[in-house]
Amino acid sequence: MSTDERVEVELEGRTLSISNLDKVLYPRSGFTKGDLIAYYVGVAPVLLGHLADRPLTVKRFPDGVDRPSFFEKNVPVHAPDWVHRLSVPRLGRTGAGDRPLSATIDYIVVSDLASLVWVVNLASIELHVPMWRASGDLTEDPSPDTLVLDLDPGLPATIVECCDVALTLRDRLAEIGLHGLPKTSGRKGLQLYAPLDPPSRWIEVHDLALELARRVEAESGGKVVSNMRRDRREGRVLIDWSQNHPAKTTVAPYSLRAGEQPTASTPVSWDEVAACAAARRPEELSFTPTEVLGRVERLGDLFAPIAARPSS
Repeated sequence: MSTDERVEVELEGRTLSISNLDKVLYPRSGFTKGDLIAYYVGVAPVLLGHLADRPLTVKRFPDGVDRPSFFEKNVPVHAPDWVHRLSVPRLGRTGAGDRPLSATIDYIVVSDLASLVWVVNLASIELHVPMWRASGDLTEDPSPDTLVLDLDPGLPATIVECCDVALTLRDRLAEIGLHGLPKTSGRKGLQLYAPLDPPSRWIEVHDLALELARRVEAESGGKVVSNMRRDRREGRVLIDWSQNHPAKTTVAPYSLRAGEQPTASTPVSWDEVAACAAARRPEELSFTPTEVLGRVERLGDLFAPIAARPSS
């Protein structure tokens, strides 16, 4: 098949034109656009619950991971009319709980397989979503249903040190009645999600995340930092609390990441986190698309507590 050949496929009553299936997106592994679509179709039964009702930001790599890429929030003008759109007031950036500004962003919301494949066919390798779902009056700040803490290791620290910190954060979250769920970032770090039931106000979630980060920093003996300055991160784990803001997004569970090899942001168990911390082997928490699909088949969705519930 030539790289510009198109294939018509039927999905859920929709006709999609899929192109460039043999274009290599990850040169070092030979992973193609066809492989990308196949992965997302395979993981869709668990992925879609984490995209449903959330405005989607994609990172597109039209010529592969080693060439220029770009983030896209607005629905492309050529999107079919059946792709669900969500108009959201552009949110301010001066602090948690900011009021929306007058301009809007027209997002895609992906809740079905056909929309997912259409989006991925644009060479959308990475899928990013906020910690809130679209409901109610979006002229007001949306209510987060999840708290997120992003653990980012500064070299020579690795995901192993992130596991150490995550285990401490798990205990601190439990002390205030929250259940932390760990996943890999798909790159070098680890992320903790804590479902909020009922959803809360942004300023409260923001302040709680910052308080947790500072508390663990104070307890860490210099191994953790909550300040975003890059010159303070070397050999430490940054607890990034700043993503608890309505305008921020985090890579979705099961999303692939752009890098030398295709790896995915993968939900993991606390036993796996503890085992990685004990063995000091960062490779234990790095997962290829094939490995992720195998895990889902064996384990189901380890992030099920924060997945969207089917409509009754």
